Amino acid sequence: MIRISQLGCGIRLVTESMPGVRSVCTGFWVGTGSRDESGPQVGISHFLEHLLFKGTPTRSARSIAEDIDAVGGDMNAFTTKEYTTFYVRTLAEDLDLGLDILSDIVWNPALRPEEVDAERQVILEEVLMHLDEPADVVQERFAEALFPGHPLGREVLGLPEVISNVSVPEIRSFFDEHYRPGNIVVAVAGDVDHDKVAEGIDSRFAGSGAGAPPVRTPPGDEVRALDVLSRDTEQAHLVVGMRGPERRSPERFALSLLNHSLGGGISSRLFQKIREERGLAYSVVSDRIAYADAGAMAVSVGTAPERAKEVLRLVLAELEDLAANGVTKQELELAKSHLRADTILSLEDSGARMSRIGASLLLHGEVLTVEEVTAKIEAVTLAEVAEAAERVLGSPKVLAVVGPFTSEEFSSELR
Repeated sequence: MIRISQLGCGIRLVTESMPGVRSVCTGFWVGTGSRDESGPQVGISHFLEHLLFKGTPTRSARSIAEDIDAVGGDMNAFTTKEYTTFYVRTLAEDLDLGLDILSDIVWNPALRPEEVDAERQVILEEVLMHLDEPADVVQERFAEALFPGHPLGREVLGLPEVISNVSVPEIRSFFDEHYRPGNIVVAVAGDVDHDKVAEGIDSRFAGSGAGAPPVRTPPGDEVRALDVLSRDTEQAHLVVGMRGPERRSPERFALSLLNHSLGGGISSRLFQKIREERGLAYSVVSDRIAYADAGAMAVSVGTAPERAKEVLRLVLAELEDLAANGVTKQELELAKSHLRADTILSLEDSGARMSRIGASLLLHGEVLTVEEVTAKIEAVTLAEVAEAAERVLGSPKVLAVVGPFTSEEFSSELR
């Protein structure tokens, strides 16, 4: 059973009771990510994610790790372009420990100068590691070309020059502005009692009141059609895509089905034609990307440099065909069956359930039941998929390439 409450401290709480399980997963979802940073702050959201694990005035990073390890738990966090999440998964009997630690680090981080400086180096190493991965770099270049000059086009990890120089007072100021109850959802799934969790959060709350989600400016309509980074790599890495609707769009279920038929599974057109039939790539996938006020569909593939143009042309041909003709009845039924089963299979543990309900409440303002989700998938028609395909896949293309090429070699491919 799913329950939602607005707590006295201002936090929204969502829980899902899972009969028969002995674990519980608790997540604090902060509605701020890298797109909410100004120029001098680029990377602060991700920096804060790291720093909150460094401890509080009464807890060191080591003591937090030891307390979680002592009960066999798992604790982690991640930062995206629109939110930051901290979570703990333990046995149900240790729920209070998870609430203690998460409440402490989210409301009262120490931000000790010496620990901030030490973590700077860790993040700079993470940035360097990212830059060494062509498959990561091509995604970054694609985002920059898709949303030129907009925060959605920036890498979540931030800029080395900002990470190297941002001060503790600047980090604290960003924390004080964004880590407030009006911008936070707490999600708990597993062997859980909603009322007891609500009481536990209110009793542990130690932050400042009020707060609200950040005000955001949507990206303009312009895109940069081509971005080629010349690098001597063994593989060519390509991402080709186009702008699409925001995450709450009524088309989202049709687009999810379209995405599966395009490149979202092993039976998809791109996987079968590029990998299985021609052996041109080990991995080729498509994704639907959705933000509060913008979105995209993108195809990512790595292949031998001498085959890059052939692969690109095959991808573009499938995009053109789907835009003109939509999917077949068989493809739609297969996609529905896959998404229905995938939705159910992905919710076999408390961590996955916590992620679903937390993200749903934070990003959509509601939590649909699994039955409601599968019903919406089942209700999508061929005509709706065709309409979505024509509108999205038929829009101007953006191509990002990392490999031993020049821009001139791809300048005519998208015409």
